Amino acid sequence: MSPTKKPEFAEVSEPSPSYLAKLGKLASEAVGNALGIPLKPSEEKIHKLTAEEQEQLRRIEEEAISKFSGDLTQLEAALGMLRIGHHFGWKVLYILHSKQTIRKYEGYLGIQVRDIFKPEGPSSYRSYGYTLASKFRNFWKVAGGEIKIPHRQSATE
Repeated sequence: MSPTKKPEFAEVSEPSPSYLAKLGKLASEAVGNALGIPLKPSEEKIHKLTAEEQEQLRRIEEEAISKFSGDLTQLEAALGMLRIGHHFGWKVLYILHSKQTIRKYEGYLGIQVRDIFKPEGPSSYRSYGYTLASKFRNFWKVAGGEIKIPHRQSATE
């Protein structure tokens, strides 16, 4: 019986530029396999909101909606970020959005994502970008775009 092959980056401290280039050429579905992301996790992918968290989200949403003026697609995106934050964590949000966009959405919502969400949620492992970013010593270089991550906005099922 042959041993299970580990992802290429498991043996080095950080993924090499050539490995990142290889991932960039893969179809989105193949990236999860290359990164070793499990198809069926042993634990729940959804954060079970407490009554307090549900009430907090409701208050934030209602206040943001009542005070908002401007491009509604921006409010819609900010509310979407608010809704996935507990499930993915604030680190995934910083992989999905630029720091500037996060600040803009925080302004619309009247929050700080790092105060409301944990760094990682039960679905953070599903983010291709976060899974790769977690292999680097400096998360903020990845989040800031200094290190380019292929498929950074994709996730497994």
